[in-house]
Amino acid sequence: MNKAELIESLESRLGSKKAASDALEAVVDAIIREVAKGNKVGITGFGTFEKISRAARTGRNPRTGTTVRIKKTAVPKFKPGTAFKSVVADPRSLPKTGNAGGRASAAGTPAKKTTTKKAAAKKTTAKKATAKKATTKTAAAKKTTAKQAASKTTAAKKTTAKKATTAAAKKTTAKKTVAKKAPAKKAPAKKTTAKKTTAKKTARR
Repeated sequence: MNKAELIESLESRLGSKKAASDALEAVVDAIIREVAKGNKVGITGFGTFEKISRAARTGRNPRTGTTVRIKKTAVPKFKPGTAFKSVVADPRSLPKTGNAGGRASAAGTPAKKTTTKKAAAKKTTAKKATAKKATTKTAAAKKTTAKQAASKTTAAKKTTAKKATTAAAKKTTAKKTVAKKAPAKKAPAKKTTAKKTTAKKTARR
């Protein structure tokens, strides 16, 4: 199929030859411009166009057989997509209606891949939710443990303070008791003895 035949094929879908020609020209022009800039053009279900560089090398002229030095150059490269490859490998998987490379092509493999991706996404979401719940529970457990530890520490401090207060009170009571039990001073006795001695001296006189 050449360009003219391709336009005729598109004419039945787009309604007119001019519309088909303009659409094809616009698509080709956009692809060529982007690849020339060094950008990739990827069309889902069809393939990817890109620019690659080839290093300088030595070639051979097929007519004369002489060696020729080929300079470094850049060339366009097309890499077909998975859906394109699968359809070419098994033409029976071509859809009867719709686009062969579009979303409507339920050619077995693409649909399965989409389903697999959705299932994987659901599993990932479930795992994330479980991880969040586990993290929340762990954080709550840590907070509870910290509160209990703080409560125990506070209670221990209060108990220690009470014990210290009780010990101080006991010491004070012991001091008072010792003070009460101490014997009275003997000063009055000395005075009494002195008085008795003075009385004896007076009597002798």
